[in-house]
Amino acid sequence: MRTLSSRRRNAIVLTILAGAAISLYLWAYSMRLAASSYVSGWILLCIMLVLMSYNLRKKLPFLPLLKSSTWLQIHIYLGFLSILLFLQHTSFGLIPNGTLESMLAALYWLVAGSGIVGLFLTRTLPGRLSVRGEELLFERMPIYRRNIHEEAERLVLAAVEEAGTTTLADYYQRRLANYFNGFRNFWHHLIESKRPRHNLETELSDLDRYLSDREREIASDLQELVFVKDDLDYQHALQKTLKGWLFIHIAFTYSLMIVALVHVVVVHAFKGGL
Repeated sequence: MRTLSSRRRNAIVLTILAGAAISLYLWAYSMRLAASSYVSGWILLCIMLVLMSYNLRKKLPFLPLLKSSTWLQIHIYLGFLSILLFLQHTSFGLIPNGTLESMLAALYWLVAGSGIVGLFLTRTLPGRLSVRGEELLFERMPIYRRNIHEEAERLVLAAVEEAGTTTLADYYQRRLANYFNGFRNFWHHLIESKRPRHNLETELSDLDRYLSDREREIASDLQELVFVKDDLDYQHALQKTLKGWLFIHIAFTYSLMIVALVHVVVVHAFKGGL
């Protein structure tokens, strides 16, 4: 049985060979004084259709059309191949002349760029999700956050009623009410920074000297909720990033296909076809 590294190596070699073969064919085609941009354009369009079909394949998992993991590998390496083909199609001009062509090029680079970013995210974020906090369904996270918020408020009210002072309640209102009332510290969690968590932990430790024995017990429980909420925020930030990236990538992809089809119609209308 082939290992993952050997399969990846074979896929890379196959992609390089395919790129070389297409490049050689286009060069030979241009030597016949024919416009190789027509051929490269149609090949690129076919590749883009295959790339776009991966999203449709994920929505139809019951169809016997190869495994989703196989489709993903095809999607990745065809995507890199399309970059080489697009550069050849535009004669290595990143943004060509003309409004429609410029729009098409810009959309293509947005799709390609978001795809590369997505490849990095999908290779790094899932592993991070499994080592911190409880993995939860993204759609149910607002419910968990609300439950944590209600428990935090219950603890603070208990501190006022049982200790007869508002020291902990005042701190909660000043620093923690807003913290528990929504998902926080998105960018800190994305870059793996624990500074906001450490700041709150330090503040609660400094507050300890002003609390009664009963308030200290409640403050300890409140600190545990702060940590639970921070882990939930972490899970939410990473899952939101994965879902948000995919939404953006797909939106750019469909926009690209629409503009590409318009480009094909315009080119053949004014050039007389192949």
